[in-house]
Amino acid sequence: MNLKIGTSGLNLVIGNITEQETDAIVNAANSSLMGGGGVDGAIHRAGGTAILEECKKLRKTTLPDGLPTGKAVITTGGKLRAGKVIHTIGPIWKGGDCGEAELLADAYRNSLLLALENRIKSISFPSISTGAYGYPVDKASEVAIKTVIQFLEDNKGLDEVRFVLHSAHDLMVYEKTLQELIKHNRKQQDLQG
Repeated sequence: MNLKIGTSGLNLVIGNITEQETDAIVNAANSSLMGGGGVDGAIHRAGGTAILEECKKLRKTTLPDGLPTGKAVITTGGKLRAGKVIHTIGPIWKGGDCGEAELLADAYRNSLLLALENRIKSISFPSISTGAYGYPVDKASEVAIKTVIQFLEDNKGLDEVRFVLHSAHDLMVYEKTLQELIKHNRKQQDLQG
């Protein structure tokens, strides 16, 4: 599913984040930045040791306590097709009343800001926090898509933002969320017009 927002494209696809040919991919990392399971482990394995070496340098120089939830840093893409990896930390789901939505929005927003600062034109996101961190996909998709649309409406410079979903179910949930947001926005515009 594709949507045009200003001069940017918002695309939903099913696939493997490590195989994307966008300028950057986003890693749903853990705060240690040392790799792990899920998307994080897959990116580190596919990208090779160069990613881990840059993460170690970041830990020594600027992040001795690890990367805080909602923040983002950038490294090389190593052997990946994407030249850069933006590492961000999504929140662990604790029921929805512990600021999870705000932290998840920060993870997307800070990743997009870092992309603009580094003149990245295309970026691929996984569904942050919906794996081991337990964030329900329907709730996460709403935060993710709203945050990205708002960012693209407010900022220029990105040609494409791609959500790379791991399963047909996740793709269906993201598509449904996007369609509902489009309908809601049209109703709002009709009421104002």
